[in-house]
Amino acid sequence: MTTLQSRPNTALVVIDVQNDVVARAHNRDAVIGNISGLVEKARSEGVPVVWVQHNADDLQAGTEAWRFVPELVRETSEPLVQKSYGDSFEGTDLEDVLARAGVGHLVVTGAQTDACIRSTIHGAFTRGYDVTLVGNAHTTEDQTVYGAPAAAEVIAHTNLYWQFQDAPGRTARVTDTADVSFAD
Repeated sequence: MTTLQSRPNTALVVIDVQNDVVARAHNRDAVIGNISGLVEKARSEGVPVVWVQHNADDLQAGTEAWRFVPELVRETSEPLVQKSYGDSFEGTDLEDVLARAGVGHLVVTGAQTDACIRSTIHGAFTRGYDVTLVGNAHTTEDQTVYGAPAAAEVIAHTNLYWQFQDAPGRTARVTDTADVSFAD
């Protein structure tokens, strides 16, 4: 399991499920519904829920575009990590938040699959975390105009390659919402 010493706990990480980030996201409502169910499950099991919120020129703090979607309500006791880079660890206090909670396993959800999700799962894995990507609880928008594959293909490809990640002392998994176990 995780290469991080004395980190037996798991946390649910909800990345960038902000109004403008997911406004045109593939399968938006179903993905947000899955994340909502995972948040409630984590809370009921006493598993930390860590919220990550992106700040950028087009996501100015305090604006409606920047706010989390109304379907997801963060409890004030749940950590909130503000970020400016794709990898949720870069230039943030995420590592400190996770260390204080003894977390060595992340269950990752959110947006955008081909940007902040991908950067964060790789960043976590290289830092020693076990990482479970919830295959039907992350999304992205259509970027085909820029030459990218369709959003559904980006999501499917990310789910495919993540299940084959390998490194000494760490695990990478992909699971569906219904199969998430915070006890693993």
